[in-house]
Amino acid sequence: MRGASAWAPLLLAAAAQLTLQEPTERPVFTCGGNFIGESGFIGSEGFPGLYPPNSKCTWKITVPEGKVAVLNFQSIDLESDNLCRYDFVDVYSGHANGQRIGRFCGTFRPGALVSSSNKMMVQMISDANTAGNGFMAAFSASEPNEKGDRYCGGRLETPGSFKTPNWPDRDYPIGVTCVWHIVAPEDQLIELKFEKFDLERDNYCRYDHMTVFNGGEINDANRIGRYCGDSPPAPIVSETNELLIQFLSDLSLTADGFIGHYKFRPKKLPATTAPPITTTPPVSTGLKPTVALCQRKCIRTGTLESSYCSSNFVLAGTVITTVARGGSLHATISIINIYKEGNLAIQQAGKSMSTKVIVVCKHCPLLKRGLNYIITGQVDEDGRGKIMPNSFVTLFKTKNQKLLNALETKQC
Repeated sequence: MRGASAWAPLLLAAAAQLTLQEPTERPVFTCGGNFIGESGFIGSEGFPGLYPPNSKCTWKITVPEGKVAVLNFQSIDLESDNLCRYDFVDVYSGHANGQRIGRFCGTFRPGALVSSSNKMMVQMISDANTAGNGFMAAFSASEPNEKGDRYCGGRLETPGSFKTPNWPDRDYPIGVTCVWHIVAPEDQLIELKFEKFDLERDNYCRYDHMTVFNGGEINDANRIGRYCGDSPPAPIVSETNELLIQFLSDLSLTADGFIGHYKFRPKKLPATTAPPITTTPPVSTGLKPTVALCQRKCIRTGTLESSYCSSNFVLAGTVITTVARGGSLHATISIINIYKEGNLAIQQAGKSMSTKVIVVCKHCPLLKRGLNYIITGQVDEDGRGKIMPNSFVTLFKTKNQKLLNALETKQC
């Protein structure tokens, strides 16, 4: 964590814009407020000192009519968590009931964030524990049709396409965050395909990546997939009339980017409303075999030793989210330790790692939020863990650690 002197250049720059009478005077940041004008600065309470615990601060920004609000984070230092569950900053397009553009925590500084109107809201929430120096951000007004290469995203209500900044002339810039909110008529779904796709490659898509969510919010429970590399995602069909696409580039390598095309189509019968990514279990080629599989009595077979070599992945982790979808359960696992990884897609934020798994029969085996488990299973072509009724899953206890460490060195 930095000392206050390290922030002096940023504070002086802010002071120079905020007051002409005394350019060396440090601005004082308070908890929230209303900010009206062409440009200015906002910051967490007491920045660059530690922000207080158990706080909720809201900043409402209004730039002149006919323009859009643009926010650039100069600095961010909040408690790090892969899901930003504890201390975080939310940025919204508009003031009341606005679309959330993004949620941020840790020390990663996103690129320029653009509102769809002349209003923007920033909200910071902290819990009772770890604190940091907080954040400081500059806001400004921009012409809606002259956003420049660094700006992207927006609300899309008619069929069309979207692309990364600079496409197709050159690579996308570093430090960019783009959020596209696609909204179809209420009685229709959204079909999304990517013509070209090329982002920085990483096995876990920790750096430059695109994430697609069902609905209109960045909500990990509704995440369809996270993508990077140079292989276009399979065609995606929304579960409702809304999709949210978030693109993020970090501060290092870049690539060509992507262009996506979307169209609207009528809702179909339940038999065709499966999740838009390939999540069908390998043992099931249709609905009836899966139903029959899940009607069997749920009895765990085998042992951890016998399951180790036959499984693609073996890990110990905490269940942090569970969402029932049809007859299956989609869960997010915060990883305690991973003993066999295979091609499992793992997301990393700081020192925290998590992964997504699908329990094909949602009650077998039963996963409960907040509990620690040893989980074994297979991995589908999207890198998502698949847990079948015969997969070995048990509560994780300290006494299991010695056996797991021994299995980690086992030659299969």
